[in-house]
Amino acid sequence: MGVIARQSIKGAIANYLGVAIGFYVSFFVLTRYLTQEEIGLTRVLIDAAVLFSSLAMMGSGQSLVKFFPYFRDGRTHHGIFGLATLLSLAGFALFAVVFLLFQGPLLEAYSRKAPLLADYFHLVPMITFFALYVGVYEAGASVLMRVSVPKMVREVGVRLFNLVAYLLYGWGWVSLDVFVWLFCGSYGLAMLLNLFYLVKVGGAGFRVLGVDWSFLGGGQWGAMLRYSLLMAATVLAGNIPLMNSLFIGAKVGLALTGVYTIAAFVANVVEVPYRSLGAISRPVVAAAVKEGRWGDVERLGREVSLHQLLVSGMVFVLIWINVDALFAVIPNGADYAGGAWVVFILGLAKVMNSSLSIGTDILGLSNRYSRSLFFVAVLTGGAVVFNGLLIPRMGIEGAALATLCAYGVYFVLLLLYLRVRLGVSLFSRGQLKVVVVMGGLLLLDVGWKWVVGGGGEMSVGGVLLWSGVKTVVFLLLGLGGVYGWRVSPTVNGLVKKCFRVQ
Repeated sequence: MGVIARQSIKGAIANYLGVAIGFYVSFFVLTRYLTQEEIGLTRVLIDAAVLFSSLAMMGSGQSLVKFFPYFRDGRTHHGIFGLATLLSLAGFALFAVVFLLFQGPLLEAYSRKAPLLADYFHLVPMITFFALYVGVYEAGASVLMRVSVPKMVREVGVRLFNLVAYLLYGWGWVSLDVFVWLFCGSYGLAMLLNLFYLVKVGGAGFRVLGVDWSFLGGGQWGAMLRYSLLMAATVLAGNIPLMNSLFIGAKVGLALTGVYTIAAFVANVVEVPYRSLGAISRPVVAAAVKEGRWGDVERLGREVSLHQLLVSGMVFVLIWINVDALFAVIPNGADYAGGAWVVFILGLAKVMNSSLSIGTDILGLSNRYSRSLFFVAVLTGGAVVFNGLLIPRMGIEGAALATLCAYGVYFVLLLLYLRVRLGVSLFSRGQLKVVVVMGGLLLLDVGWKWVVGGGGEMSVGGVLLWSGVKTVVFLLLGLGGVYGWRVSPTVNGLVKKCFRVQ
């Protein structure tokens, strides 16, 4: 348990440190040194790589986690790491064939609206390969209970290396071609660092390429392959937002993709608490599902959903009331202020996903996990259809709305299935109270801007001070409403303990 706690704490530190570095890079480096089109180029390259690599992985990362206990025999792992490596290699080979077959139509789709991307489109397979094995080796380290270093490499190391590339290009020390190669190379460096670390902590009997084929009898290989293929499909559910930048780049160009990228980073902050809270809740839910304690599953699901909604909702409100101040202080902020409504719409989508994803976990942990394929198909199909319909009409706001609509359809169907088939409902009065409190704060923000104003023409220091005062006021009002309305006994207990309230 000590190892789990230490690794969880270190992983959380890596996440938040990565967010801090990402905030600085996104708002004070990219907006100063790169054009909107160049920002869009980097975003499309990495989003394409992450999306394609998640499919090429063929579910090997998830299979490592599920089947590692069956392969581990003392200090011997019977080549499961090599099996995951080869399975991912087969997935990449399949991706490469498909990429070559469709490279012409893809280039044609981007050449008119995003000619800069067409110039560097040939780098997509390379960065996809790097991203693929970053994920595989990170999963390998996680089953050895050594996830903190790979997380630090991904969240901090890659961002710092990219920061160097941005500055070298921004200062005019390297050309755009060299910059793009450095940007892609950062993921290659991360792949090598994760590989070296995995070899180091693997211990005796570790083989990154060797496979103990004699151990794969008794249906082990078939079970692992079936599970991997299922996970390869369901992994799309977590990568739906990546489709937006690809659609925007093809339909309206890289410049607006750059604006969308900056706005999306702001909205993504809403999900940061979910990464930690979700990791804590899944093992507890898994134990209850395994033992058939569905009453406890429903209670845990409601509690997790409530607190995810409470935390993510409050973060969303605090971001939205300060969005104008943010665009006022970043370099060239006026060029990106048009993405304010993207922040709002995507923020709502992130709140929905954060608070209801426990339903996805419950279904995935039940004996009906194969039904996930249907819901992933609905989510993916909805994202494609909504993006195709809304982006030409609404631009980047349409891309954000497409994500919100796709998640809405997905979660409505998923929650109905959980209620009817598993007898689990995630809804409670507490959630309705949270929605009312957050809605009240948003309406109050409208009144604040109308009566008090936004601070007028101020210096950067004045804007930050004004924003800080507003944040404190809204935070106290929000917490006061949650406490006074008794939304969560857990929160009220923590408040009483911290402030010794009777």
